[in-house]
Amino acid sequence: MNISSLGEEGLKKLSKMLDNCSCGWRQLANAAAEHPQFRCSEKELTSCSLQVLNAAGSPARTLLAWLADRGCSMDFLLHYLRKMDHQEALQFLTTTASEQIKITVQPQSQQASLGSRVVLTCRASGPPGLSYQWFKGKEEILHETGNLPELALCPLGPAHQGHYICRINHGEKCIFSTWAHVGLLHSAGSSPGCSSMFPGSVSGLQISQQPKSQAASEGDVLVLKCRAEANPPPQYEWYHNKMPIPQQKACSLSIPCVTTEHRGEYRCKVFNLYHEVWSDTATVTIGPSSVTDASWVEVDRGLESQEVQRSTAELGINPVHQMACPPPAAKNFYATDKVALLIGNMHYLHHTQLSAPISDVHELTNLLRQMDFKVVSLLDLNCQEMNSAVTEFLLLLDKGVYGLLYFAGHGYENYGNSFMVPIDAPVSYTSEHCLCVQSILTRMQEKKTGLNVFLLDMCRKRNPNDGLIVQPGTLKVTANIVFGYATCVDAEAYEVKREDVSNGIFISFLKRRVCEDEKVTVMLDRVAEDMGRCAITRGRQALELRSNLSERRSLTDRIQSLDSSASDSARNLQWAVAHVLPESRCLNFDCGVKVQLGFAAEFSNIMVIYTRILEKPAEIDSCSAQLTDFPQEVDVDLKKSNQETLLEAGCLLLIKEEELPSPEDQSLYTRIRSLQRLRRDLTFTVCLHYTYSNMDEEVQEQLPVMVGKPLVSKLNLHESRTSSSCSAFSCPSLDSFNSPESSSFTSVDSASNTWPFCGQTGSAVSHANSLTSSRSANVPEETDSPGVLDSHQPLTASKSLPHSQVNEINYKFSDMCNFHSF
Repeated sequence: MNISSLGEEGLKKLSKMLDNCSCGWRQLANAAAEHPQFRCSEKELTSCSLQVLNAAGSPARTLLAWLADRGCSMDFLLHYLRKMDHQEALQFLTTTASEQIKITVQPQSQQASLGSRVVLTCRASGPPGLSYQWFKGKEEILHETGNLPELALCPLGPAHQGHYICRINHGEKCIFSTWAHVGLLHSAGSSPGCSSMFPGSVSGLQISQQPKSQAASEGDVLVLKCRAEANPPPQYEWYHNKMPIPQQKACSLSIPCVTTEHRGEYRCKVFNLYHEVWSDTATVTIGPSSVTDASWVEVDRGLESQEVQRSTAELGINPVHQMACPPPAAKNFYATDKVALLIGNMHYLHHTQLSAPISDVHELTNLLRQMDFKVVSLLDLNCQEMNSAVTEFLLLLDKGVYGLLYFAGHGYENYGNSFMVPIDAPVSYTSEHCLCVQSILTRMQEKKTGLNVFLLDMCRKRNPNDGLIVQPGTLKVTANIVFGYATCVDAEAYEVKREDVSNGIFISFLKRRVCEDEKVTVMLDRVAEDMGRCAITRGRQALELRSNLSERRSLTDRIQSLDSSASDSARNLQWAVAHVLPESRCLNFDCGVKVQLGFAAEFSNIMVIYTRILEKPAEIDSCSAQLTDFPQEVDVDLKKSNQETLLEAGCLLLIKEEELPSPEDQSLYTRIRSLQRLRRDLTFTVCLHYTYSNMDEEVQEQLPVMVGKPLVSKLNLHESRTSSSCSAFSCPSLDSFNSPESSSFTSVDSASNTWPFCGQTGSAVSHANSLTSSRSANVPEETDSPGVLDSHQPLTASKSLPHSQVNEINYKFSDMCNFHSF
């Protein structure tokens, strides 16, 4: 919730409290300066000071306006005021914010079978410290989930039937959700399956014909039938995926032209005045459309455009039997594996720095992993590193593998070719400084992949500095290519700088649809429709889809591995080795202090190191273990190193409070970026600062630490690849596999990759074996909380736009800034 939500009157009152010298607006500006997006320049601070020369001027009001424009939330403002210990402002802000509680997710009525699990969800936004209370009717629910946003009823029984409501509290303020009804589903057939108002004074309700599961093609007619016998006569009501179908009140459900939207589970509720029963579930699957009324014609166009037609009917082949009835396997597509490379470039050396790619890459990474993709996510790559990363990505592809490449950053398009711009591109860059997407596609086709998807979140304006026409090579006719462009040709892409929005426009809409079990092109079409209904994008940014995909392949298709091969085992082994985090370790200092050193990954090339005091002698009053002396290749912000919280260390975006380590642990966090540039083993020094209880002077001890090459630093992406596209990293144990080529990328299934931090245990080899035996074990490489990178540009807000609110927020064009233009 942005501080602008306080309104003009609220901001004026707050400004009066801050217009003072001792604990006022200047102290607030100093506190907010710890975050780059809220840091004010000397010129801006001087401008605030000059407001006192105006009769109606207020330095604090001017500062608050700037903080609001830069996306400062109520939570951040409260954090800064607590650091200032401004009790009056804290009390005012807490009281005002408590009046702005808003329910974002209402509980929904549900029906489920006996013994199943039902979860009612209610979520609200507002000031910190919201609490939840669930009620059934007028009685408060006191079991363990009764004070959580999600109320779990398990196992569901007759006693759970009824109406539920949730109350959200903040101090003395509270609001109520809407009512939600929970009911039991009764199967037909036996007398206990009927819910009756009376005993057997009337004839029972019995279903005589159950609906049957069916497989249909797009465009076919779907008919489901359910018949019952009862007195009084029964009535019918059809449900699709537990939702009622409007105007379907007959015993027969007929859909004249089915599409993929009609797939799913169907049930019929049959009822009369005294009874109610439910039919069995009928599952409907929808495959590709069939051709039933035309012969297939092959047209050969020569140099003089002469047409030579050969009808399959002339050859004695029935085209309907040939094409309309594919083998069963053609309707159930699968991937032999799924691999995705996600690159987000933000900190350009000679061009506008961007804010959104860090959260765009993070959110898409988590969504793809839900669909069993092996994801490698990298931030801020130069030209050499991008080329090497793509080469490693290509080596992971093989026959039947689904390959997905996502790029967020600056880009352009010339003569039909799209170019991704690395962070070290010169001011007047050309195609020789960038990566051509079409060239990558030709190399992907050589792998005989099952699906090639490119999602390009960048501008497509023409580059006036580049007059060269690139010839990427001849594309093969594979009918498995999908291009999803964030914007149209010769147009720009945007990101929104507003409360609770940190994604680019494209990802804000894509994340709502990408996990749908639909053909990739159908899913992207729906994203385009969603964008078209949003006022902020209409006429400025529109998704463009280019595809020759002929089969109904979806990103959700299951993985069905071919017979385990040597190359597959080799890839899995290197996949594990190249993303292993250093093992957690304990350091023993001469003074008797024992320090734990732990590691966690945010992205494939960003790692967090923490130190924690485990033991200290009684005569030592206080001590802390700080990290220093990092190699110059990696990027460490010294101002944010050795911080007491992840937020202070720079891990700001998408951090959830429940995922942070306990404050009692007294850990210090340091964030290391650009690990791909590490040319040797990572070394640093742990400096222990401690004070004896009978001494005033501080004592220091130092221990050097070497942790090897963590995460993708083993890949040596800074080195150029040979023409044979061999991996820059090789593992001695791979010789036994006799594999011609393999990749160094890993699925980052490290044991220490989730908050709270824990050390990596076990060897990389054993970890690789687990990957080989179970592809579905795709543990995220990064936490749910990527950090904020240092940027001179204002960053977007720290939370992503909720899926349900993309079309509800009234944006203004002034909220938008140019995104990814060259």
